[in-house]
Formats: sequence, structure tokens, C-alpha cells
Amino acid sequence: MTIASMRAAAAALVLAGVGAGAVMLASPAAAQRAQGWEGIWRNNADSVRIRVARCGQGLCGTVVQASEKAKADAAAGGTDRLIGTQLFHDFRREDDGLWYGQVYVPDIDKTFDGTIEQVDRDTIVGTGCLFANFGCKSQTWRRVR
Repeated sequence: MTIASMRAAAAALVLAGVGAGAVMLASPAAAQRAQGWEGIWRNNADSVRIRVARCGQGLCGTVVQASEKAKADAAAGGTDRLIGTQLFHDFRREDDGLWYGQVYVPDIDKTFDGTIEQVDRDTIVGTGCLFANFGCKSQTWRRVR
């Protein structure tokens, strides 16, 4: 393969969006970002805040603050004490850049397989599905500190 054909192939990948993603995943900034979601996060309504920290081999997210409505909704679903409840359990980063683990939904007292995507340093999106990518729901979390 000539240098010109290699450049053309690389340009085609970038135009297709593949090259940009591969470069981003391989960059030191992306690697640092992917491991940098420990801290305090809030949901969009700021009704729940979680602390994400190491737990065993993965990361877990535990409720550290909740509104009265969030506490009441959780209690109605069968979760008596929302504060201290682990919403994200044993999330581990895979080769595709997503984090996989268990998501607990206190409003319905159920646990689902889920993923977390780190969009940027201050934004993560958690997604849980009933089964096989059916009945999925996502929630955006923003870094507090």
C-alpha cells in the first residue's frame, strides 16, 4: 500500500466517523476521562445525588442526598431508606468504552443490567433495560464535584 493510498483510506475512515472515534478512544485524554467519573453526581432534576467510588473491582454509585419527593417515591416502591442505597453496582469498563454493571431502581425495587457512558468529564448517561435492549430508560447525571 502506498502512502497516498494509506492517506486516502485514513481520510475515508475519518469521513465515515470511524477514525475520529478510534483516535478519541486511543488518546490519553479519553483514557483519563474514562477513569475519571468518581465523585458526586446529580440527576437532571437534582432530586438525587450519588457518590461514585471504587467498590471491589468496579465502581458503585450510592445515594448521598435526596429530595423529599424522591424519598417518598422510593418508599412507595419498597425502598425504605433511599439515602445510602446503591443505585449503580460493580460497573466495569469494557473495550467498547462503556461501563457495564447493575442499576437499581428504588421506585420499583428492581435491579437491571445497565451501561454508563461518560459523555465528557462532567456528564454521564446511565441506561438500564428490562431485557435484550427492550424497555430501556436512560438518565443523565451531571458532576457536582
